[in-house]
Amino acid sequence: MASNDPAPNPHATEEEVEAARKDPKLANVLYHDWEADTYDEKWSISYDERCIDYATGRFRAVAGDEDWPYEHAMELGSGTGFFLLNLMQGGVIKQGSVTDLSPGMVQVALRNAEHLGLDVDGRVADAETIPYEDDSFDLVIGHAVLHHIPDVPAAFREVLRVLKPGGRFVFAGEPTRIGDTYARKLGQFTWWLTTNVTKLPALSGWRRPQSELDESSRAAALEAVVDLHTFDPAELEKVARDAGAANVHAHTEELAAALFGWPVRTFEAAVPQEKLTLAWRLFAYKAWLRLTWLDENVLRKLAPRDLFYNVLITGTKP
Repeated sequence: MASNDPAPNPHATEEEVEAARKDPKLANVLYHDWEADTYDEKWSISYDERCIDYATGRFRAVAGDEDWPYEHAMELGSGTGFFLLNLMQGGVIKQGSVTDLSPGMVQVALRNAEHLGLDVDGRVADAETIPYEDDSFDLVIGHAVLHHIPDVPAAFREVLRVLKPGGRFVFAGEPTRIGDTYARKLGQFTWWLTTNVTKLPALSGWRRPQSELDESSRAAALEAVVDLHTFDPAELEKVARDAGAANVHAHTEELAAALFGWPVRTFEAAVPQEKLTLAWRLFAYKAWLRLTWLDENVLRKLAPRDLFYNVLITGTKP
């Protein structure tokens, strides 16, 4: 992190949280600073073959692999560095820069990069005013970031500004309008069902302590503030083109996989972590892989792209 970047604030006061309800950027900082140290565990993020394959697969699905490796890439809204660091390990990128509005996330991403021995620097950065010079990067990437940014068109203009001519952007993991609707409803029902069934004496060992459940509920309340957008793939393509991008293409994925994955993720958040054995995690991962195969090889041919949960988008700077 740069010397003038703000320090993480993982323990926001009630007054700060209340103010964040009216300020999406402050909410993003407080929520992600609070989540930073446990974020990888919460979302089963790793920096091994499993997530390297996932990250490179998402990149290849929308952008192909003709120009690998990119010399210098920046991740916008990097979180703990999941997308950038795994793409670096997968041979897509040589040198990286992480940026995030949350100082805590930048700190964890740089720590992860150091542990992996990767060439990465980092800055606390607002996506609408990226603190890098024009024509700085060969590639700009992001994973699950656009839906947190208040002014998405301004962010695309900034991305194109910091890209070198001919440079590419790739954003993945963004919720579609329809996909977000069914994912949220499935998540809410699973949370309600799990937290109520585990009140039964026979299942009390599966109930997280009330203090942790309360904390998760507070996080979910802020999550409703930080999640600002869902996307129609065609409209997102237009936003990128209007910002000046060329060769714009959106790709969607995860339908059956999302219908399975969101209840599983919610269940995992609602029970004690020690109950989630290796056998359970392998079951969940292998089931997700099989359903992803079904999505790509069968449902993609039958269902409109708007029905899928994730939208990915790429384009280039003329």
